[in-house]
Amino acid sequence: MISIHQALDAVLAAVRPLPSEEVPLLQALGRAAAERIISPEQVPTFANSAMDGFAVSGAELKAGRREFRVTIDIPAGRYVSETVAPGDAARIMTGAPVPPGTDTVVQVEHTRAEGDSMTVETVPEMGANVRRAGEDVTVGDVLFERGAHLGAAEIGLLAAVGVQRVRVARRPRVAILATGSELVAAGRPLEPGQIRNSNSFTAYGQVLAAGADPLLLGIARDDLDETRRLLAAALENDVVITSGGVSVGDYDFVKQVQDELGVERRFWGVATKPGKPLAFGTRGDTLVFGVPGNPVAAMVSFEMYVRPAILARQGRPDVYRPWFHAVSAEPVRRTKDRTEARRCRLTHEGDAIRFTTTGPQGSGILSSMAGAEGLFFVPPEYPGSGIGTEMLVMLLGGTSTERPPFPGASAPG
Repeated sequence: MISIHQALDAVLAAVRPLPSEEVPLLQALGRAAAERIISPEQVPTFANSAMDGFAVSGAELKAGRREFRVTIDIPAGRYVSETVAPGDAARIMTGAPVPPGTDTVVQVEHTRAEGDSMTVETVPEMGANVRRAGEDVTVGDVLFERGAHLGAAEIGLLAAVGVQRVRVARRPRVAILATGSELVAAGRPLEPGQIRNSNSFTAYGQVLAAGADPLLLGIARDDLDETRRLLAAALENDVVITSGGVSVGDYDFVKQVQDELGVERRFWGVATKPGKPLAFGTRGDTLVFGVPGNPVAAMVSFEMYVRPAILARQGRPDVYRPWFHAVSAEPVRRTKDRTEARRCRLTHEGDAIRFTTTGPQGSGILSSMAGAEGLFFVPPEYPGSGIGTEMLVMLLGGTSTERPPFPGASAPG
């Protein structure tokens, strides 16, 4: 078996970025920029009011003037080229261009109006309540580097500078294949000895969340020909995830079929719990993951290895989950010869972040993943400890460019 670090190194070393494509702006949501994006416009394009109120000369306010004659009315969307004369003011709405001769906006609630005159009752700082031209973005600014994730705010910023199309990495196509004759799809009755296929559904959600396109290929029964047919179809995609069939049972055909179909196995077995029988290989640029059949082991394996690979295929630099050290709010039980990833919830107590397990931690207890906010990692051969022990916690949300310092070295095979 190899360590978590060695497994991650092997996975990421095998990743080849996908080709790029140009898409309409809205279709870029959730994608990764395939090139550096430079702003063609400035934002705001003109100085405008941040408040409803009156535009005046800040120098006149500073000199002591409080009464102004209101000579212009400027709603949003109207441009006024006329210069506001000394002693005069312009009634102005939020977003309207600030007229020449003024540089400060007095909020309407800080004034008193009488006929065509206005008195300032609360004096603002010079330049207050004015959004300067280009204060957000100037022409030529680097908005996003290659590999940047384009979320809602990023799409909005691109729209604000007039970008209509964006070059992004193609979404990875991820084939998902469950294996085992004991599996039954939702909607069908369970016979004795059968279980529901949940792994395909959790993988589908995890793949979508990683910005890729999932493809469900169904269930491969414990039959060599069926496994060969379905796996051959899966290998036409960018990433393959099979769940189950990577252990040492007489009916586990995945490894045999991978060999027949030309998959080069990079490793099989990682010194972790859950997820020990994880297998990884490649055929050409296609990444092939064999995750364990137990539902928690499958989900944790995805988080640890498959998700970083999917993000890296899109050219993303932030392929890891955020991490930090937190202290236990309950005793931490001992481990044996493998690093253990245990599901946890988090609480804040003053400056400290504390974690508690989500309940029983067996690799088949899927409810332990529901509601989990993170994974905390216990080193191999850990003797156990009481409340207040500090451990590495990896969040199950967000992204980071920094790899967590997972505990544990290679274990003997």
